[in-house]
This record gives sequence, C-alpha cells and structure tokens, in this order.
Amino acid sequence: MKHRRLLWVIAASFVMIFVGCAPTVSVQAKQYLGVPPYPPTDPMSVAILREPPARPHERIGEVTLEPDDNAPVSMIEQKLQQAAAQMGADAAVIVADRTMRMGAIISGPWYGREISPDLQRVVIAVAIKYTQ
Repeated sequence: MKHRRLLWVIAASFVMIFVGCAPTVSVQAKQYLGVPPYPPTDPMSVAILREPPARPHERIGEVTLEPDDNAPVSMIEQKLQQAAAQMGADAAVIVADRTMRMGAIISGPWYGREISPDLQRVVIAVAIKYTQ
C-alpha cells in the first residue's frame, strides 16, 4: 500500500513538472475599426504568408503573439491560424518577427544590483480577407 501511494506521489510530481514547463504562446487579436464582421473560417484553411499576396484583399485585423523561448514554430503558426480564423481571415501576413525589450529584470542585493533587459519574442501578423 505504501509503495502504491509513493508511486502516485512520484507520478503526480512528474506531471506537475512537465505541465509547468510546457511552452505557451500569448495571443492578442484585434479587428480594425470600420471592418464589417466576417463569419469565422476554418483555421486549417488560413494561409500564413511572409509577404502580402498579389490577389486583391482587405486588411481586417491584427494578431500579436508572444511565444516562450521554447515554443515550437508549429505551435506559433497554429495559434496564429486560430486567431486569424476567428476574425474570418483567409490568410495572415507576418509583418514583424523580432525580439523586443519588454522591461527590465533587477536582481541582487541593494548594494550590488544588476539590471538586465527582459527580452521577449513578438510576432505580429495582419489578418486579410480576399476580395475576389
């Protein structure tokens, strides 16, 4: 009985460690003013583009992602597709993928503090709807 309880405690500890270390992607989506609402599209049909398409289109919104350092590209792209699909987008054009200064981290005692920038990756995409 003691061994079973010990195994459950160890298993639960591993689950909490792995869940705590799982990569996350913070997502913010905003629709542009004056753009009529479109019905949501299928996230798998939302194309991710690196430059604006030649097809006629209109910009309907913007998606900002802040992924963890260990977030895989597939997870970032999936979150981008889901957010753009909620706005009814046909594609999302990545306009920025950079590391931004988000603040500073202060560490150490009061007499010998170290200040280092808190850098975070930020991906910004414009959601577009094809007009033809």
